[in-house]
Amino acid sequence: MTSFLHDLPCLVRRVARLFMPMLVMGFAGAAVASGPVVGDIASGQNKNSMCIGCHGIPGYKASFPEVYAVPMIAGQNEQYLVVALRAYATGERTHPTMTAISSTLSEQDMADLAAYYANLK
Repeated sequence: MTSFLHDLPCLVRRVARLFMPMLVMGFAGAAVASGPVVGDIASGQNKNSMCIGCHGIPGYKASFPEVYAVPMIAGQNEQYLVVALRAYATGERTHPTMTAISSTLSEQDMADLAAYYANLK
């Protein structure tokens, strides 16, 4: 029993990695069917707590899975940010942290965050 409980977090992560992209794409399909999603800057500002810790620190370097420079995304093209978040959510682009975070975002969340960061200078 102890072994099962010890392996449970790993199992949950594996299942989430398997099914989260399908859920995200399902929600994305629903959003597309009802019309284009328009980002809201104020909503994006309220949703950026998972982003600001890395993308809001000039010169920040992360050390997982290897040391790399985290890009500053303030002022980046809004559509580019949405496409990048979708790519991480679906596994087209890979990075453990970005995949985990983006897979929890709805299409509206992605649009709101992109609108917020695109309008920062």
